[in-house]
Amino acid sequence: MTDPNQLIEDYEQRTAALLTQAEEAKSQIANLTGAATSADGAVTVSVSAGGALLSLSFGTKADDMPKDRLAALVMSTSKRAQAQAVAQIATIMAPLIGDNSEAMEFVQSQIPQIDVPDEPTPQAPQQFVVNEEQQDAVATQPPPAPRPARRPAEDDDTDFDQRSLFKKEGGW
Repeated sequence: MTDPNQLIEDYEQRTAALLTQAEEAKSQIANLTGAATSADGAVTVSVSAGGALLSLSFGTKADDMPKDRLAALVMSTSKRAQAQAVAQIATIMAPLIGDNSEAMEFVQSQIPQIDVPDEPTPQAPQQFVVNEEQQDAVATQPPPAPRPARRPAEDDDTDFDQRSLFKKEGGW
């Protein structure tokens, strides 16, 4: 026959170990971050599990990027970082509650689904075209030649700027 005191002691030990694991999981989730970098290296983002922006940095490719494309790239990269962070929650909780348990199903149902958009593709600059005739002409024209550099204006010898218009010079 098993000793009831031993059963209670085992139960208390398992409960204490479970509480320790739960505290560790809570701490890991609180400190959870996700990071992502765009495919071209222009944007790197770090976010918390809740999606709060923790850091944002730009690579050299961002320098020449149109602002609307850069903004879209920041948004899509931050969504990917958030999805990566959120996916870690199930990994942290699995040892505590089991991979295929009802508790895991509940945890996964509480994790927001992140819609991760594709990275925006670069667009060629568009030229302004008034009508179809101009469009055909623009399509067949070579790009305009660069303008020649301007020569500095030659200095004339009149020096009108040196004499006053209101003063009499030379004794008149």
